[in-house]
Parts: sequence; C-alpha cells; structure tokens
Amino acid sequence: MPLPSLLGEAVVAVHDPVKRHEDHRVVDVLPTREGGPLAAWLIRHPGVEIICRDRAGAYAEGARRGAPDALQVADRFHLWQDLGRAVETCVAAHRDCLRNPMPSGTLSQDPPPASDRPQNGAEPAGRRAERKKAAHALVQKMLAQGHSRQAIARHLGWGLNTVLRYANATRWQDTIRDNRARPRPRPSRLDPYKPYLERRFIEGCTSVTRLHGELRADNAPVTYQMVRAHIATLRTAPAGAPPRPPTVRQVTGWLTRHPTALSEDDRASLKEVLARCPELDTAAGHVRDFGEILTGRLGSTLPSWIDAVSPFQPGGGAVVLVGVGCTERRSSW
Repeated sequence: MPLPSLLGEAVVAVHDPVKRHEDHRVVDVLPTREGGPLAAWLIRHPGVEIICRDRAGAYAEGARRGAPDALQVADRFHLWQDLGRAVETCVAAHRDCLRNPMPSGTLSQDPPPASDRPQNGAEPAGRRAERKKAAHALVQKMLAQGHSRQAIARHLGWGLNTVLRYANATRWQDTIRDNRARPRPRPSRLDPYKPYLERRFIEGCTSVTRLHGELRADNAPVTYQMVRAHIATLRTAPAGAPPRPPTVRQVTGWLTRHPTALSEDDRASLKEVLARCPELDTAAGHVRDFGEILTGRLGSTLPSWIDAVSPFQPGGGAVVLVGVGCTERRSSW
C-alpha cells in the first residue's frame, strides 16, 4: 500500500502505538521506538515544521537530530495526563482534608496498636528478643568470616530476605518489627465504589446480592466476592462510625473527569471535600480552566493560566504545559 504523499505536510505526530484516527492519517510505521529510525525518517522527509509527540525521550532525541528546526509539542492527551499527575500530588499533600470531621458524641477511632518496642527506651525482653539477638549475632559473625549473604542463607536454611534483615541491621534491636501494625490495603477495582456501598449500607441496604446487582447495572467491573468482603467489614464496624474518607486516587479522578461523567454521589462527595479544603477548591478551578483550554483550543490563554497556577504550586514552581490543541486526540476532559 503506497504511503500518502507528504507534500505540503508541515505537522506530523509521533505516537506509540500508532492508531488511525478519524481526522488524520497514519503516514508511516516506525520499526522501533528508538530515536534513530525517527531521525532517519525526518531526514528523508524534509519540511516538517511541527512534531507532536509523546513524552518518550527517544522521540525527542530523534526529532532533534532529524528536524532540528522543527517545533516539538505535546498532544492534548499527554498534557491532560501530566496535569492528572500534578493534581494527584496536590490531593496527596492535602489528604487530611479528605477525612470527615468527627461529629460530637461520635466515638473516636481506636488508637493504633502498641508497638512491640518498649516505649521507655528499655531493651526488648523475652524469648522472641533472645532469638532475635542470637540470630543477629550469628549472621554478623558469619559475615565477618567472609561468607556471602547467599551462602549464609543456604547454610542456615533461611530465606535470603531474613538474612538480609539481620545483615543490614546495625543493632539486633532494629530487627524487631511491629507485626501487629495493619498492612496498607492493596488497590482494588472496588475502591471507586466503596463510598456508594457505604452510603447504601447506612441507608439500610445490607443485601450483598442487591448491592452487587446495582453496581453491575452501572457496568462496574466488580465481583460478588469483592462486594461481600467489603460489606462484611462494614458489618463489623462500630455503630455510629463515620463513612470511610475517599482515597487520593478517587478525589483525583473526580477532579480530572468531566463533571457530567460523575455520579450524583461522586459530585456530593467532591463538594464536601472542596468545602473542607480551600486549596483543593482552588485546584479544582484551575483544572476546569485547563479543560476549557484543551477542548476549546484556546492556546493563546495558556500563559495566563500558567501565571495563575504558579503561586499555587508547591515551592512556587509552575506546571509548564506547551502545545495545547496540536492534535485531534481527545483528552479525558
């Protein structure tokens, strides 16, 4: 199949993977994602004035070598993606605002479990402490004799991670960990829907079958077992306990999705968060303004937007975004 003529083409886009879009054509497919083939292609096709690319460093280098006078810009998808990362950092910095204030008369959360370490500075005691002390001394002695960590693990029949813990500890007391500390929960496909389940549970709907059916009717990618496990944790929660606060990822999604794409519950939750945190409320305004710049191709207003964002950024640094509206590729907004 012959390639379309590049005569008069002043703008090219370099993406991975290459896809055919409605309003522009695929003119070629590079053999690799390295800079060399792109540079060679640009040299064979002179006259390119603007190169729209993703954030790959190899593409940047290839564009510099093959078309040094061309202007390199980012497409709207990657601009919005970068903004999303900045928003997530901002939300994480204000994660305290995500928690609902404790109503008067509500029991406070249980204090964290006490650590195995003595709080008064005394050395740990007991059989466990003695075993830790002996194991640490043994590993340190074998290291001093010139044995490798792998050899020590094989000789003692221990796991390598166990040997590394004793080998890297300066004092044997440092090997005592708080085994009762709660592990950080892993991300789950159910996370975005937990606020909804908790609200429905408070409203009196405790049927796992019904709740799972409601989520599936909304095309939620969750299983019955996921819903059942979460409802089980709600059933064991103390009476009158407030709903769990939204996660950083959830709030980031609420801020970076189009308002019409949010459910009623999501909009209500976001409104509560923004009411508690003026900084996130300001960030939400910046996100809306940037979304309008992208969808309206208002690149001329970008410098004003950067000036408005600059004082808001931690440390005074602005988010520098260049090349708004260079392609037809849609953003998340």
